[in-house]
This record gives sequence, C-alpha cells and structure tokens, in this order.
Amino acid sequence: MAAAARGSVSPYVAGLTARCPRCGEGKLFAGFLTVRPRCSACGLDYSFADAGDGPAVFVMFIAGFIVVGTALVVEIKYAPPLWVHALLWIPLILLVTLGPLRLIKGLLIALQYHHDAAEGRLDRGDRA
Repeated sequence: MAAAARGSVSPYVAGLTARCPRCGEGKLFAGFLTVRPRCSACGLDYSFADAGDGPAVFVMFIAGFIVVGTALVVEIKYAPPLWVHALLWIPLILLVTLGPLRLIKGLLIALQYHHDAAEGRLDRGDRA
C-alpha cells in the first residue's frame, strides 16, 4: 500500500489499535511493549518513536487513583484483615497497570508522529 498522507489516519484510532500512525495498517509493536523497527505495510521507520516514561506515568496516576481510592473505601466500610487486602488489590493492580500500558504507549507514539514531535533543541542563532 502506498503511504497515506500525514493526517489521513486518526492518531487516536492508530494508537489505540497499535497500528502504524502513517498508514493505519502495519503493526506498531513486535512484543508487548517493544516497538517494531519499521511498518510492514508502508515502511515508516519507527526510530522517531520514543514515548519515554510517559505511558508509565499516566498508568501510575490512573491506577493509583483507582486502587488507592477503592482500598480506602473498603478499609473504612469493612475493615478487612490484611490478607483480604492483598487478595483483592494485587490482581487489581496488575489489571489496571498492565492493561492500559500498551494502549497508552501506542497512543502517545501515534500522537508524537501526528504532531511531528521531536526532542527540544536550543536555537543559538545570531538573533539580536
């Protein structure tokens, strides 16, 4: 397939479905979180893709809000023993952290491509 024009593929759909941000067809990931070297459909080089710690930060905030809030409500209403807390919250923590991590990383990479984001650079030109 020929490469689609920039902006013709929704970055939200491409990111959340883990597809190429340019053509929307090739897979973005080789493993769970490992980004492929390039798109198998249009050949886009994924070397620009550097989501950094962004996905983990978003997941930590979302998971922390859900798990800590729910654990506090359960503790105040029922005051269960500690083993019940461990039994309840360990699976929930795994679910709300590992589940959205790939989605958010794909979304951030697609938005990075869509907005042509790059590292910040200092321009030290001869401006007066």
